[in-house]
Amino acid sequence: MAPTNASFVTEFMLVGLTDLPDLQLPLFCLFLVMHVVTVLGNLGLITLIGLNSHLHTPMYFFLSNLSFIDLCYASVFTPKMLFNFTSKKNIISYRGCMTQFYFFCFFIISECYVLTSMAYDRYVAICNPLLYNVVMSPKVCSCLMLGSYLMAFSGAMAHTGCMLRLTFCDANTINHYLCDILPLLQLSCTSTYVNELVVFIVVGINIIVPSVTIFVSYGCILSSILRISSTEGRSKAFSTCSSHIIAVSLFFGSGAFTYLKPSSALSMHKGKISSVFYTNVVPMMNPLIYTLRNKDVKTALRKTFSRRRF
Repeated sequence: MAPTNASFVTEFMLVGLTDLPDLQLPLFCLFLVMHVVTVLGNLGLITLIGLNSHLHTPMYFFLSNLSFIDLCYASVFTPKMLFNFTSKKNIISYRGCMTQFYFFCFFIISECYVLTSMAYDRYVAICNPLLYNVVMSPKVCSCLMLGSYLMAFSGAMAHTGCMLRLTFCDANTINHYLCDILPLLQLSCTSTYVNELVVFIVVGINIIVPSVTIFVSYGCILSSILRISSTEGRSKAFSTCSSHIIAVSLFFGSGAFTYLKPSSALSMHKGKISSVFYTNVVPMMNPLIYTLRNKDVKTALRKTFSRRRF
């Protein structure tokens, strides 16, 4: 009888971040605090931008979308991850796993392109300040965001569609705390050649293309900054870009380390550790690194709290 495309497995068991009993409670507390900070930070930033009209600029338009993506992104797997720390059997249904996998891919690809759009915004602001309002018009900003979501949709559909064609026979233990690409491929009892090819192409495009765009943008930015005569002007320009550079380095660096390797050469333990950075740390840090050193946001916070008092 010819094999069918349907999976024989109806549920998967997630190994989690670690199987050591003594670490379950400390890790639960740690990731619970991180998730609360992530939710409050991103919701607070979205609300702050919405309430203050002087923040209705392209830079903060992209930042509010980044916060929305981080909020949704962290909510895809963190609640299940926290539940798994307190339960003996970390089970997720086949449909639940595929759904989690799709949204995981969608939001991570979205973040790649939103970070790229933010780099382009900084490039225009520093290198062509006189044309900034024309180049970064509301229509252009909307198109950049629409393009980001379309790239995310196509990438997530490609990954999920290829995953659904696989058959999972007996093995159902995922060596991860979420339904990720490489751990799922290891469980398949059919050929994963097409999936690995799609992973290499789609992930390569969604990491390399944004990375090159960001590097080129910052190369032009650096060239413009060095031509600024005043020390104060150079310092202000560097300060504007430093937060974004940190976020981009952490996000793309951990993503490239995890995915741009052959599955046979990848240590799953190291893969899980590195994935913590872009799944938990980055969504938590983004509201902090984009606001703590930002005078406009601090001013907006003071105005918002002063209005609440009166």
